[in-house]
Amino acid sequence: QVQLVESGGGLVQPGSSLTLSCAASGFTLDSYAMGWFRLAPGKEREGVSAVEGSDGDTYYADSVKGRFTISRDNAKNTLYLQMNSLEPEDTAVYYCAADPYGRRWPPLSAGNYDYWGRGTQVTVST
Repeated sequence: QVQLVESGGGLVQPGSSLTLSCAASGFTLDSYAMGWFRLAPGKEREGVSAVEGSDGDTYYADSVKGRFTISRDNAKNTLYLQMNSLEPEDTAVYYCAADPYGRRWPPLSAGNYDYWGRGTQVTVST
Protein backbone atom coordinates (compact mmCIF):
# COMPACT_ATOMS: atom_id res chain seq x y z
CA GLN A 1 0.00 0.00 0.00
CA VAL A 2 1.55 3.27 -1.12
CA GLN A 3 1.64 5.94 1.54
CA LEU A 4 3.14 9.44 1.50
CA VAL A 5 3.47 11.58 4.61
CA GLU A 6 4.70 15.16 4.40
CA SER A 7 6.27 17.10 7.25
CA GLY A 8 8.40 20.17 7.86
CA GLY A 9 5.96 22.96 7.12
CA GLY A 10 5.57 25.98 9.34
CA LEU A 11 5.43 29.74 9.69
CA VAL A 12 8.58 31.56 8.59
CA GLN A 13 9.61 35.08 7.70
CA PRO A 14 10.39 36.20 4.14
CA GLY A 15 13.93 35.33 3.17
CA SER A 16 14.00 32.26 5.41
CA SER A 17 14.65 28.66 4.51
CA LEU A 18 12.62 25.54 5.16
CA THR A 19 13.01 21.88 4.26
CA LEU A 20 10.00 19.71 3.59
CA SER A 21 10.15 15.93 3.90
CA CYS A 22 7.98 13.24 2.38
CA ALA A 23 8.28 9.79 3.94
CA ALA A 24 7.28 7.13 1.44
CA SER A 25 6.20 3.57 2.14
CA GLY A 26 4.83 0.70 0.09
CA PHE A 27 7.29 1.22 -2.75
CA THR A 28 10.92 2.00 -3.41
CA LEU A 29 11.40 5.72 -3.83
CA ASP A 30 13.84 5.61 -6.74
CA SER A 31 11.53 3.37 -8.77
CA TYR A 32 8.90 6.10 -9.06
CA ALA A 33 8.92 9.64 -10.34
CA MET A 34 8.21 11.98 -7.43
CA GLY A 35 6.88 15.49 -7.33
CA TRP A 36 6.06 18.41 -5.07
CA PHE A 37 2.94 20.45 -5.69
CA ARG A 38 1.37 23.35 -3.87
CA LEU A 39 -2.07 24.82 -3.47
CA ALA A 40 -2.63 28.38 -2.31
CA PRO A 41 -6.00 29.93 -1.46
CA GLY A 42 -7.71 31.22 -4.55
CA LYS A 43 -5.13 29.71 -6.87
CA GLU A 44 -4.85 26.56 -8.92
CA ARG A 45 -2.60 23.70 -7.88
CA GLU A 46 0.93 24.31 -9.10
CA GLY A 47 3.64 21.81 -9.84
CA VAL A 48 6.74 22.95 -7.98
CA SER A 49 9.38 20.34 -8.66
CA ALA A 50 9.81 16.74 -9.75
CA VAL A 51 12.50 14.09 -9.93
CA GLU A 52 12.56 11.04 -12.20
CA GLY A 53 13.01 7.67 -10.58
CA SER A 54 15.20 6.11 -13.23
CA ASP A 55 17.97 8.67 -13.71
CA GLY A 56 17.21 11.40 -11.21
CA ASP A 57 16.47 14.13 -13.75
CA THR A 58 14.95 17.11 -11.95
CA TYR A 59 12.44 19.74 -12.99
CA TYR A 60 11.40 23.04 -11.46
CA ALA A 61 8.67 25.59 -11.96
CA ASP A 62 10.03 28.94 -13.11
CA SER A 63 8.66 30.53 -9.94
CA VAL A 64 11.00 28.49 -7.72
CA LYS A 65 13.99 27.83 -9.98
CA GLY A 66 17.21 28.79 -8.24
CA ARG A 67 15.54 28.87 -4.82
CA PHE A 68 14.17 25.34 -4.32
CA THR A 69 16.00 22.02 -4.56
CA ILE A 70 14.42 18.59 -4.75
CA SER A 71 16.34 15.58 -3.49
CA ARG A 72 15.79 12.10 -2.16
CA ASP A 73 17.43 9.78 0.32
CA ASN A 74 16.89 6.28 -1.02
CA ALA A 75 18.15 4.67 2.18
CA LYS A 76 15.48 6.51 4.17
CA ASN A 77 12.93 6.29 1.35
CA THR A 78 12.33 10.00 1.84
CA LEU A 79 11.89 12.87 -0.59
CA TYR A 80 12.92 16.41 0.32
CA LEU A 81 12.27 19.93 -0.86
CA GLN A 82 14.82 22.48 0.30
CA MET A 83 13.27 25.93 0.03
CA ASN A 84 15.46 29.02 0.29
CA SER A 85 14.74 32.74 0.01
CA LEU A 86 11.10 32.13 0.77
CA GLU A 87 8.59 34.75 -0.34
CA PRO A 88 5.01 35.45 0.78
CA GLU A 89 3.93 34.10 -2.62
CA ASP A 90 5.27 30.68 -1.58
CA THR A 91 2.56 30.40 1.07
CA ALA A 92 0.55 27.27 0.31
CA VAL A 93 -0.18 23.70 1.30
CA TYR A 94 2.60 21.58 -0.15
CA TYR A 95 1.88 18.06 -1.34
CA CYS A 96 4.14 15.17 -2.19
CA ALA A 97 3.06 12.92 -5.06
CA ALA A 98 4.23 9.69 -6.69
CA ASP A 99 4.09 8.55 -10.30
CA PRO A 100 4.77 4.82 -10.72
CA TYR A 101 5.47 5.14 -14.45
CA GLY A 102 7.72 8.15 -14.76
CA ARG A 103 8.82 9.94 -17.93
CA ARG A 104 5.35 11.30 -18.57
CA TRP A 105 5.31 14.78 -20.04
CA PRO A 106 5.03 17.44 -18.75
CA PRO A 107 6.67 16.26 -15.53
CA LEU A 108 4.92 18.89 -13.37
CA SER A 109 1.43 17.93 -14.46
CA ALA A 110 -0.63 16.74 -11.51
CA GLY A 111 -2.53 14.30 -13.70
CA ASN A 112 0.60 12.16 -14.06
CA TYR A 113 0.70 11.35 -10.35
CA ASP A 114 -1.35 8.53 -8.90
CA TYR A 115 -0.57 8.85 -5.20
CA TRP A 116 -0.74 11.90 -2.97
CA GLY A 117 0.06 12.84 0.59
CA ARG A 118 -2.18 14.97 2.78
CA GLY A 119 0.02 18.03 2.60
CA THR A 120 1.89 20.34 4.94
CA GLN A 121 1.21 24.04 5.39
CA VAL A 122 3.92 26.58 4.61
CA THR A 123 3.23 30.18 5.57
CA VAL A 124 5.67 32.96 4.72
CA SER A 125 4.79 36.15 6.54
CA THR A 126 6.15 38.92 8.72
